[in-house]
Amino acid sequence: MRSDDVRSLLKAAVPTAAAGAIAAVISAFVVGGKGAVGAVVATVVVILFMGLGFVVLQRTAKSLPHLFQAMGLMLYAAQILLLFVFLAVFKNTTLFHPRAFAITLVATTLVWIGAQTRAHMKAKILYVEPDSTKPDSTKGEKPENPGSKS
Repeated sequence: MRSDDVRSLLKAAVPTAAAGAIAAVISAFVVGGKGAVGAVVATVVVILFMGLGFVVLQRTAKSLPHLFQAMGLMLYAAQILLLFVFLAVFKNTTLFHPRAFAITLVATTLVWIGAQTRAHMKAKILYVEPDSTKPDSTKGEKPENPGSKS
């Protein structure tokens, strides 16, 4: 994984963890210990699901760039399905408070998406690959005009 990918991942994960910590404190105050556990579990689930999705998407972009958009759509569908499986497994749990879990899950997901969007907007990503084989315009050479001659 490239260093700018790691920075983008951290710029999304750190605010999400901070939002999860705030949600855990609020849930502990409102609901009690089970609310705090629910908020922490929701935060961990969001960071794991979204982080793994980010890593998979970056690897796909490097190895199969023509499948990037389709892979992104499939990945988000898979994340939703995995979340439904997680919710079905812990449907009747007494380990944590389900409402605190759900609210924190939605809130931290929105924080992740917002932070990831902000990180992408702030990133200086080249959209044109620089070509080192072209003549240097500072040496007085004129580049050839590839247009039609009519």
